Amino acid sequence: MANPIYKVIFHNQNQVYELYARAIYQSEMYGFIEVEEFVFGEKSQLVVDPSEEKLKTEFDSVKRSYIPMHSIVRIDEVEKEGTGKIVEVKGDKVTKFPFPSPMGQPRDTD
Repeated sequence: MANPIYKVIFHNQNQVYELYARAIYQSEMYGFIEVEEFVFGEKSQLVVDPSEEKLKTEFDSVKRSYIPMHSIVRIDEVEKEGTGKIVEVKGDKVTKFPFPSPMGQPRDTD
């Protein structure tokens, strides 16, 4: 396969994003994956998917996106692109990953 396409699935603010890209790298910024050369469905489609349109709008002027490794659910190399989408995560059955407190904030010292 000369020009691979990758399907990237990741969490972002109570939503699961599924998008397609031609280039994925481990970033020089520790803990991040770089995703670039986004691939979206054909503009000549008769039926417009609102979820994919939202994704196109969000990544319209983005050259490269840095996604935290702990947000990545899965990365697959695929034969051809599919339809990208954003899905709301509903329900309280999923426990959120604990994030460390922001740097520079004082800690409780009891």
